[in-house]
Amino acid sequence: MLIVKNTTLTLHDTPLLRNVDFSVAPGEILTLMGASGSGKSTLFAWMAGALPAVFQAQGELWLSDRRRDTLPTQAREIGILFQDALLFDHFSVGQNLLLALPATVKGSQRKARVEAALEQAELAGFYHRDPATLSGGQRARVSLLRAMLAQPAALLLDEPFSRLDVSLRESFRQWVFAELTRLAIPVVLVTHDVADIPLNGRCMSLENWQ
Repeated sequence: MLIVKNTTLTLHDTPLLRNVDFSVAPGEILTLMGASGSGKSTLFAWMAGALPAVFQAQGELWLSDRRRDTLPTQAREIGILFQDALLFDHFSVGQNLLLALPATVKGSQRKARVEAALEQAELAGFYHRDPATLSGGQRARVSLLRAMLAQPAALLLDEPFSRLDVSLRESFRQWVFAELTRLAIPVVLVTHDVADIPLNGRCMSLENWQ
């Protein structure tokens, strides 16, 4: 279970979000709706442990019965996927994905794990591809694979579909939701597009906390 408890985020003593309170069960995708500037990315930065020093935060973040907001980023076990793929273009697709694997995956198992993930994403044979040669949809798939291969205990999705062509969005959404359901971890999706909300998924508005 992922829990954000009574959290307030302020900038120069001006509250952006007040008393944010929600929980997300394993296997659930909770959607947070909000317009640009509503504090979505700031909330995610706090959850991931990357809140800029100009912001102040009060509240608690719990994951799997352990408080996480007091831990450094790398110890929180929370992955984040941004709207931009942010791949390392001087590495191959496979090398980008290898970077995400935990150190506990050893030797030949590392490449095997990456190639299996690419095959599941219908990207078999892409291990040695240059990221610069990928389409927008392919880059988005690789970016999500990288987030999942890190084996996070929870995942944050920051408008991951907004940069895709309209023709790609629906199929990519459905693939993402199917993959996340298979992972069975708590997921928080922020968006301003109602079409991004999973079917029968729970949705909350950031306006409730402004």
